[in-house]
Amino acid sequence: MKDASRRNFLAAGLGLPAAALATTTQVPAPREMKADTGGAPGLSYRVLGKTGLKVTSVGFGCMITSDASVIEKAADLGITYFDTARGYQGGNNERMVGAALKNYRNRITLSSKSGARTRQEALEHLDTSLKELGTDHLDIWYLHAKSQPSDITDELIDAQQTAKKAGKIRFAGVSTHGGQPELMPALTANPNIDVILTSYNFTMDPKMEKLIADATAAGKGIVAMKVMAGGFRRIKEGDPLYGKLKQDGAQLAMLKWVLKNKNVHTTIPSMTDMDQLDENLRAMTSGFGKSDEKLLAARLDEIGPLYCRMCGACDGMCRKGVPVANVLRYLTYADGYGQFALGREQFRLLPAEIQDVRCGDCTECSVQCRNGVRVVERLSRAQECFA
Repeated sequence: MKDASRRNFLAAGLGLPAAALATTTQVPAPREMKADTGGAPGLSYRVLGKTGLKVTSVGFGCMITSDASVIEKAADLGITYFDTARGYQGGNNERMVGAALKNYRNRITLSSKSGARTRQEALEHLDTSLKELGTDHLDIWYLHAKSQPSDITDELIDAQQTAKKAGKIRFAGVSTHGGQPELMPALTANPNIDVILTSYNFTMDPKMEKLIADATAAGKGIVAMKVMAGGFRRIKEGDPLYGKLKQDGAQLAMLKWVLKNKNVHTTIPSMTDMDQLDENLRAMTSGFGKSDEKLLAARLDEIGPLYCRMCGACDGMCRKGVPVANVLRYLTYADGYGQFALGREQFRLLPAEIQDVRCGDCTECSVQCRNGVRVVERLSRAQECFA
């Protein structure tokens, strides 16, 4: 995308006030609830769709957390939503999260996910998750990382309904990193889905506002992930590929941008230390303003060549079958979040023939990113790092 059009796109997204977002749905937007509703002072709460669950508008994404004390501190301070998955950290994340939250279980909302493709495997994953987390039920259990309506098979829905009847889960959800134009309406229309966990941040197509509003109007709970647009908290001055990404408050502005949309009920930013926890908590008590708009406009120019917005436009474009958006996401785990092992683990799950592809072997790339991501450069880096 050219500089001028990119700035116009950003201005359209950043300039859309929360009140305008609320008017896109036929039901009132979830109200903010303060301490007098039984919550912790200084925190804001929203109701997670028709589930009726009251959750802090900022939750805790546990995927890359290795320090249990950060999770415990978040619970101490009043955070009520915690998210993990069966596959995180080679299966060890659930065990750590369960141990950290064992004394808080009755006052938090706990979710996990399974990337299983069959009913039997999904139910086996669930039983393992419950054991590792030290609980007899999950509040929300997601079918993880789905991209197309066809990924939501009857047998996976049956697995969730079976788990509900057995009392092992309270609510059923689906998580998606991309494919929203096709998948979000299908999830909105599916009466068996209670909660949608979707990528949502300031870089994404403004059409996401309408998709989220429609889902909220249908009573779905909306949880936002990838709210930090790739993280990039660890980029250092002088990095030969990226240059300097200023630590100027842009991370806080990103989270505040998401929170201004009242159709988003909670968020799951990653938190690895007490400083990040403190910064994320502040997002609940400070509004999004003009200074934040300026920070995000500058940040979009910085990360534009690096960050895949998961718009889905490049699906099927690579002549050699590389799932471009997925591989770019794996690289973001390493470069943006400092989680090389996670990125490599995901890359190594690709078919061997895809892992062996090298962009340098092609004389011309068939993938042209409409958002200006340097696709060949980024894919080549991923292949060098992970193969």
